[in-house]
Amino acid sequence: MSDRRALEDFIHQHRRLFVLTGAGCSTNSGIPDYRDSHGNWKRTPPITYQSFMGAEANRQRYWARSLIGWRRFGRAQPNGAHRALANLEARGDCEILLTQNVDRLHQVAGHRDVIDLHGRLDRVRCMACGEKSARDEFQTDLARSNGAWLELDGHDAPDGDADLEHEDFSSFHVPSCGSCGGILKPDVVFFGETVPRETVESAKAHMENADGLLIVGSSLMVYSGFRFVQMAAQRNIPIAAVNLGRTRADDLLSLKVEDQCEAALSFLL
Repeated sequence: MSDRRALEDFIHQHRRLFVLTGAGCSTNSGIPDYRDSHGNWKRTPPITYQSFMGAEANRQRYWARSLIGWRRFGRAQPNGAHRALANLEARGDCEILLTQNVDRLHQVAGHRDVIDLHGRLDRVRCMACGEKSARDEFQTDLARSNGAWLELDGHDAPDGDADLEHEDFSSFHVPSCGSCGGILKPDVVFFGETVPRETVESAKAHMENADGLLIVGSSLMVYSGFRFVQMAAQRNIPIAAVNLGRTRADDLLSLKVEDQCEAALSFLL
């Protein structure tokens, strides 16, 4: 039996699937992933929460790169993998979709019950008063304050930013919260930051109802996602994964399909 046929059988045999997705689900939408086939970083690791909050220079660098990268990231569209999983939900076979991605492409594809484990990049949050606003609005503010930077371009990076090498970011102006003057940060969980407890508890509750776990496009090297695989294994829930290369959970899998997510799930379309 081929791997794709085995995957099709796995999905048909489990009618309350807990689906966990990662960066590999969105690469065919033009959003780069973080890691290679061995689970190692392809590039310098993303900025940490402590670094972002600790120095104005780091925030200038982050938002300058984001100003350039958001122009393409904000226009990304779902691919066949997102649509296939939306179809899985529409036919009643998906208990919940928990995504490590921050691009909201599952929702754009029509998926309704989604938990954004690491938040969402289309919103900005004030770290002082908690006010949230649309990233598109903040893009306008950034562009208004830094018009000369719009002439730059760079290779897309995984976090909706762009690689800008050898730039002096000291002149870049980062607007403050219009309500209280606080620091503005993407409404996502940075490395070194804790996933909100209510998010974790909501996902755990859905795991209690699941009869199978399907991993799509994640190496699971980050513990915030891997913990749910451990939970499934402890409950003897069968686990299948679609991923190119090694995952942290290889020894826990009932089935592994090393293929592009869009191709492996094409039968759901």
